[in-house]
Amino acid sequence: MSFWDEKTETMKPAGLEKLQLKRLRHIVNYCYSRIPFYREKFRQAGLKPSDIKRLDDVERIPYTTKQDLRDNYPFKMVAVPYPKINRIHASSGTSGKPTVVVYTRGDLDVWADLMARELYMSGVRKEDTVQLIYNYAFFTGGFGFHQGAEKIGAAVIPAGVGNSRKQIQVMKDFNVSMFSSTPSYALHLAEVMDELNIKSGDLKLRVGVFGAEPWSEAMRKRIENSFGIDAFDNYGLSEMCGPGVCMECEEKCGMHIWGDHFLPEIVDPESAEIADDGELVLTTLTKEGLPLLRYKTGDITSFISGGCSCGRTHKRIARIRGRVDDMLIIKGVNVFPSHVEEIIMSFPEMGDSYQIIVSRDRQMDSLGVKIEVNPEIFTGSEVQLRDLRQALERELRSGLDVSVRVELVEPLSLERSAGKAKRVFDLRKE
Repeated sequence: MSFWDEKTETMKPAGLEKLQLKRLRHIVNYCYSRIPFYREKFRQAGLKPSDIKRLDDVERIPYTTKQDLRDNYPFKMVAVPYPKINRIHASSGTSGKPTVVVYTRGDLDVWADLMARELYMSGVRKEDTVQLIYNYAFFTGGFGFHQGAEKIGAAVIPAGVGNSRKQIQVMKDFNVSMFSSTPSYALHLAEVMDELNIKSGDLKLRVGVFGAEPWSEAMRKRIENSFGIDAFDNYGLSEMCGPGVCMECEEKCGMHIWGDHFLPEIVDPESAEIADDGELVLTTLTKEGLPLLRYKTGDITSFISGGCSCGRTHKRIARIRGRVDDMLIIKGVNVFPSHVEEIIMSFPEMGDSYQIIVSRDRQMDSLGVKIEVNPEIFTGSEVQLRDLRQALERELRSGLDVSVRVELVEPLSLERSAGKAKRVFDLRKE
């Protein structure tokens, strides 16, 4: 076992809760005194900062949403004077105004330390060469990994996105030992390796850390087998800091949320009541530039009970299954794209790329999937393809409790993305 900050990572639960309460009371006062939005929220709720006396009093605080950030665009929820801001990130704003995230010098230092904590936990050391395959524009991912790896002392290659053949060549020529990207792009890189006739044994890779989109355990196994690495799940969101909120340890049994900086809750997405399984809600405990109270992330997960054999005491959450707004309702049945992926990837004959297509036929919603198959299967007999299609349709019907039309397509025929993969095409909205 290895720790970046053993004292903090293995803090006794009672001590961690005491620290969380101290920081919660501070951040509530901080938000109330510096951000008019929160003063008004507290006034409407009949709440004063002094009312927060215990950890579970956080439930009395109104939620903060992404729409609140958009309504207060660009800087109305910032808690520091503009000269104190050292960096600004923003979402793409494809569905409205972008959400703006600001960092003070202190925020950047905390973020770098959290990322060092996570990368060290995955096995990254100062002797490693780290290739970061993320967009280095407004997107927070590349910057967080970059800062954390440099804090450890590793050599960092800010590779950016795209030019897949060059990415593989860099891995080989620069003796890259760890890389990070979206999981879907990692699978695309594995396809490019095959085209270049480069085997995993030709590379020095040991570790991969992946995130920015939901992915399944079956996809993890494909990535590990393709590159000969240990693959770790990482979670974060720009509104908190970016990556660095939580990550898997070597046990790969849930992601540890760093409770010294974030207070997690899980609520029912519809009723907003505290639940065992549902939407993750986070409160920043140490953020200076853009502190957020009870922020509804939109991500679906659950807490994992019991301690972790790695020795870390921070709460764990299960793999993110999807987003509240990604859930599909087909004939009254809730369907998460990640569940569809898990079933598809359980078939070794299937390739790594697929599309989920939702349409409406005679006023009834219907679900279809378009999936690439492995080359040797696609060039096989029609009977073999038909049997495979029917077997997958049966498995999807059994696992999802809804009928699914399956179309098997030629390898490399579906569009790839260097960033987050677009998996769902909802034709009902067209």
